[in-house]
Amino acid sequence: MSLKIRLARGGAKKRPYYRIVVADSRMPRDGRFIEKLGIFDPLKAKDAADRLVLDAEKAKAWIAKGAQPTDRIARLLDGLGLLKREAHNNPQKAQPKKKAQERAAAAAAKAGAGEEAAPAA
Repeated sequence: MSLKIRLARGGAKKRPYYRIVVADSRMPRDGRFIEKLGIFDPLKAKDAADRLVLDAEKAKAWIAKGAQPTDRIARLLDGLGLLKREAHNNPQKAQPKKKAQERAAAAAAKAGAGEEAAPAA
């Protein structure tokens, strides 16, 4: 049985409120879970004390038993100092796509041709 530590959504429309739960990975997001570890309220200020309430001992115990935290939970646990998470870095994401690169190359060629013709005149 593969266990996940993940968020289960609650709250009203456009007012999310999450429970941090340990669940079987095959269960639905808001479905059956094994144990509730805490809560996360993303609408509160980042420095608010009750934005994230988590039982750290239970979380450590479940991780020791093999439960895998999702990316968001890993980020939250890293903020609390319970888990070391590697920073994601994708330098290719900032690169322009193929069409934009072609336009930029065409504009540079046109500008280069315009500069070469100007001194001759």
